[in-house]
Amino acid sequence: MRYKLGYKEEKRKQLLHISGKIAKKEGFNTTGIDTFMKAADVTSGAFYSHFSSKHDLFKALIAAELHQSISMWHNNPHIEPEEWIDFEINRYLSLSHVQSAEYGCVLPALATEIARSDLETQQAYQAELMKGHQIFVQHLHSEEKAWGVMCQLVGAILMARSIADDALKIMILESSKKSIKAMLNSQ
Repeated sequence: MRYKLGYKEEKRKQLLHISGKIAKKEGFNTTGIDTFMKAADVTSGAFYSHFSSKHDLFKALIAAELHQSISMWHNNPHIEPEEWIDFEINRYLSLSHVQSAEYGCVLPALATEIARSDLETQQAYQAELMKGHQIFVQHLHSEEKAWGVMCQLVGAILMARSIADDALKIMILESSKKSIKAMLNSQ
């Protein structure tokens, strides 16, 4: 069967998008290839025409998800550092981000699985993460501030997701917003 030009690349993007949503919600290591492929409406055999292994899918998924985050940071409509970071803080530290992991950032969802993965995967993750870090450095004019903000954002989402009470989730998010702003204003 012949496919249109670009079909395979589009199908791969679709597989990464759908697999990313599932992995961020359910976990990557606990989800089988069959589940990912069924959600994408392809056979498990078709998986191997796109990825050599589940490990290969994981690396590609991490790169695709981080690329998506980087694109969002690049597309922030604000130029002034304070407006730029306020926009990111409010976008990231939202109850909807806490409640809908499948549509959110890969960092709080899969960082522990990345930490348990092999050195090659961690290095690929680090290389992509550093691209995002550089965007924060560009707007905050400090590597230290960039790491502090990024870690606070990810940690707040992770903590809020682990809490059952919505009021407490909101308190975590709001206190993190205040903490980040206080840290940035004090230096």
